[in-house]
Amino acid sequence: MSARVTAAVAVRVLTQLRHDHRTMAMLLLLPALLVSLLWWMFEDVDAGAFDRVGPALLAIFPFTVMFLVTSVTTLRERTSGTLERLLVLPTARLDLLGGYAAAFGLVAVVQSLVTVLVSTTLLGLEVTGPVAMLVLVAVVDGLLGTALGLFVSAFARSEFQAVQFMPAVVIPQLLLCGLFVPRDALPPVLETVSDVLPLSYAVDAMLTLSTSTGTGEVWRDLAVVAGFVAGALVLGAATLRRRTA
Repeated sequence: MSARVTAAVAVRVLTQLRHDHRTMAMLLLLPALLVSLLWWMFEDVDAGAFDRVGPALLAIFPFTVMFLVTSVTTLRERTSGTLERLLVLPTARLDLLGGYAAAFGLVAVVQSLVTVLVSTTLLGLEVTGPVAMLVLVAVVDGLLGTALGLFVSAFARSEFQAVQFMPAVVIPQLLLCGLFVPRDALPPVLETVSDVLPLSYAVDAMLTLSTSTGTGEVWRDLAVVAGFVAGALVLGAATLRRRTA
């Protein structure tokens, strides 16, 4: 893996994103808008509900948006022949995916800053832990969505098929991450499944920050999520095809 090649790929992806205003707006603003919508829903119904579910959604929304955009963008690169041209050059698959991850990782940093700042200032989300850790967890969640999006894009033949992976990859994690039912209250089989899903640990980290100033458990959960990110990138590099059949 070459740092120079990875950086070059990242710059190319960022340049493309800069000219795609709709995608940039979706990446940077959509999570904050969704959190704002949730706050508005609960404003006159249950004032404390937003503080209970808001931290979990700061993990879920970046993950979901980054998964969707990354999987579709990578598939588009392959169908257009861009990946084939890049891989003809001395560009390793891991260089390519590393460049994509770095580019979308930078976007995830900005996205997370916007979402967390909107939530904690304009919307009044109250958390016990440090706000900086909220941003860090949100960034890692965005990277998780990016890595899984890069991985599943190798198995899609069209953008429509890439979107179809959401029900299989994203929705089960949303249901079992502890947002609706605490994970330790799930039936034993579902709790076991939840224990091997990365989003569960991201939500656990956010919920810990919402009620505690301690960060030991948060760092442990972040390490688990980071391991999934690295694993998804390696698997994505191993399964990446130059173009669709």
